[in-house]
Amino acid sequence: MQNLTILNKKQAKEILKLIKKQFNADFKSDYAFLKNEKEKIYLIHKDISVINIEKLRINSFGMYFAQIRNNEIRLSIEGSQLIGPKADKNILEIDEKQTKEWMAGTDLEIEGDYSGFVLVKHNKDFLGCGKARDGKVFNFVGKARRITTT
Repeated sequence: MQNLTILNKKQAKEILKLIKKQFNADFKSDYAFLKNEKEKIYLIHKDISVINIEKLRINSFGMYFAQIRNNEIRLSIEGSQLIGPKADKNILEIDEKQTKEWMAGTDLEIEGDYSGFVLVKHNKDFLGCGKARDGKVFNFVGKARRITTT
């Protein structure tokens, strides 16, 4: 099992501050934050504390939510779907053609004044988080989750 650390309230507040700063989203939930040695953040319901996990054989806990590097937070696809509806900053809306390219793992050429991590959105769907720089959004959709286009 991977080595996960349960974050205390102060550490959780730092994550919430990063979310607020990058996406202007207030995220309040009944989840606890866990962090592994690669700075990946997982969410798990706080009620896990009532279960005696010592006797269980579990490979991992929670849902992969984000990764923190250089005081920036990169949300997973699921993380973007949780935060996106609450966000009103750094949201890149893309069209149908760009959506197909994004889901195939392609970096997108964009117009506008974007920098840092942005939430990628098509209609009402949040498709993940990408790094905007120099007129491009770099794609982080994992190879196993990409859709092949024909």
